[in-house]
Amino acid sequence: MSGLLTRNRLIGLAIAGFLFVVDQLVKWYVDGPVGLVREGDSIELLPFFNLMRVHNDGISLGMLQAHTMEARWLLIGATALIAVVVLVWMMRERKFADILGLSMILGGALGNIVDRATLGYVLDYADLHIGEFRPFLVFNLADAAITIGVVIILVRALFFSDNKDSKDTAKDTDSDAVPAEN
Repeated sequence: MSGLLTRNRLIGLAIAGFLFVVDQLVKWYVDGPVGLVREGDSIELLPFFNLMRVHNDGISLGMLQAHTMEARWLLIGATALIAVVVLVWMMRERKFADILGLSMILGGALGNIVDRATLGYVLDYADLHIGEFRPFLVFNLADAAITIGVVIILVRALFFSDNKDSKDTAKDTDSDAVPAEN
């Protein structure tokens, strides 16, 4: 069992690393070869999807804007602390589905931390829309990974209980049961 747990955790670290690298490569591609160099620059790729450069000074949904250097580094520190907590949680987790969700959160958080530390903002570029209706804010791969990871963790917590432990406990405490006669 220990080897399987170690393997699952290593896979989780690899997923986090892969998401981090791909996120940074896509951001480099949008900023460089694609040529979206000024905030608001946009390229229509599909009738429902544009690449649009947006500088996100805040966290999720643009909350907690960091317009000063102190606020920026405070936000980086808080996000880094959350990333460390997620890493520790992932390394203690036993179920691969939970490790998967946590690895997605970790990889996305690392990508956004690097952006904020190097650029002063998070580079967002994915603009999903239906005509002029935009059900989402402009986001990036790191944001999508974090969101999907959180959904995995929430769904597992709300809809999948690990009943093995509770069944074993029920057997142990069921001392009032009448033994079967032979």
